[in-house]
Amino acid sequence: MAMMKIVVGLLMGLLVVLPGVGQEQGVHLFILSGQSNMAGLNPELSFSPTVREALGKDNVVIVKDAQGGQPIRRWYKQWKPKDGEMPEGNGDLYDQLMQKVGVAIEGKSVKTVTFVWMQGENDAKTRNGEVYGDALRGLIDQVATDLQRKDVNFVIGRLSDFSNDNKMYPHWTMVREAQVKVAEADSRGAWVDTDDLNDKKDEQGNVKHQLHYTSAGYKELGKRFAEKALALIGKGS
Repeated sequence: MAMMKIVVGLLMGLLVVLPGVGQEQGVHLFILSGQSNMAGLNPELSFSPTVREALGKDNVVIVKDAQGGQPIRRWYKQWKPKDGEMPEGNGDLYDQLMQKVGVAIEGKSVKTVTFVWMQGENDAKTRNGEVYGDALRGLIDQVATDLQRKDVNFVIGRLSDFSNDNKMYPHWTMVREAQVKVAEADSRGAWVDTDDLNDKKDEQGNVKHQLHYTSAGYKELGKRFAEKALALIGKGS
């Protein structure tokens, strides 16, 4: 709770320099977060160069904070299971992320904010798919509220085809569908396909759909995230 108050206070103090929608000056802020497949993404390989080339190196601020194997409740403070009480400790990774954001934008005016999210494996594995869509929508709104903006863009990396039979991760396709639904219901949202980023061949040459992506897959993921983000920024200009 103390950390949450510190983070919110820091952001509120910084936001006095943020311009409203439609002003020309300011940096483009990109917030990248999620679990292992976001942790495996190196923004400097493709994401950062793509957005910097389009927007200008000095006009871009990129903040990434990700941790493998984590449920969405580590980010969304109001998360609760379908049946039961809200657990303690929700949102601790979110506070960590937003503390980094506060430091990164200190003294800067922010023209646009784009939230890039790659997560869901844990919630699919632990059978929390039924509440995932509401949690994801709530997380996006949480970011917008804390940054005091109504114009936050967001890009979601849809889970790959790793467990489309739902055998290893029972709610896999449920989470995939929720991700697409949230993105397509909002004009400021978009999603990227990752089904071709995780294919690895075994010793016999058979293709296996892995949980994590190939090195080339992570590079391509960064490029896709950047292209979707830039398209959303272009729509809002």
